[in-house]
Amino acid sequence: MTKKIGVKKIGVIGAGQMGAGIAQVCAFSDFKTILWDANDKSLSNGVSSINAQLDKLVKKEKITEEKKVDTLNNLTSASNLKDFSDCDIVIEAIIENFEIKSKLFKELDEVTQNSTILATNTSSISITKIAGATKRPEKVVGVHFMNPVPIMKLVEIIKGLQTNENTYQTVESFCKKINKTTVLGIDMPGFIVNRILCPMINEAIFLLQEGVKAEDIDSAMKLGTNQPMGPLELADFVGLDTLLYILQILHRELGEDKYRPCPLLVKYIEAGWYGKKSGKGFYQY
Repeated sequence: MTKKIGVKKIGVIGAGQMGAGIAQVCAFSDFKTILWDANDKSLSNGVSSINAQLDKLVKKEKITEEKKVDTLNNLTSASNLKDFSDCDIVIEAIIENFEIKSKLFKELDEVTQNSTILATNTSSISITKIAGATKRPEKVVGVHFMNPVPIMKLVEIIKGLQTNENTYQTVESFCKKINKTTVLGIDMPGFIVNRILCPMINEAIFLLQEGVKAEDIDSAMKLGTNQPMGPLELADFVGLDTLLYILQILHRELGEDKYRPCPLLVKYIEAGWYGKKSGKGFYQY
């Protein structure tokens, strides 16, 4: 068996909430980290959000000013994909769309070293299918971080059909170094967390549709099951469009009615009510 590669430099593609969070924890853990987004404004916003998060930690005396400076010194913005050529691991955190991800992985396959591990933060798309877009499927793996990344401890690692043990062990070791706890999921829609979580949220929306108040649903789940956030509040935080997309994949790929999206969720999307990011979802923001 080949030895695990020494991981020193991490590439992160996608500077939204997830990508910026992943870049932040990597840089904070003393990895040289390079962040890129196809949209220049999104990249700028992502870097600004990392600065803001670190400032909050300094103000709360969770970290020192020196640690903040060190973290930012570990972080670089990329100008194009060629800047990822010498990364040990590249983590993709872009839109949940197979065609777009497939195109990206084909490009990464061309510009990175043969030893580079290509990881996807997908929450629902087949790792095996994504790996098929490359000439190195044995080095493609799923690393599904939880949101918000700097706070949530879990990372689901998902092997594709051809992911080799060396890739898995390298990624598992890397996740421990960024202070995350890993679980090994299976390459099926939803993996572990979303396979359980999304139907639960969907059922809460059915209750709302049937006339139960949103506040009562969330209070019941928080007080009755010790969840820190109610399912409808959580749905608003995740994004109702993202929730609908995952449910549609679960329903289509697994073929069971228990994953059928609630009609009220579809109506909210049609109204442009995506949750916290749009200012309105099951609650007003």
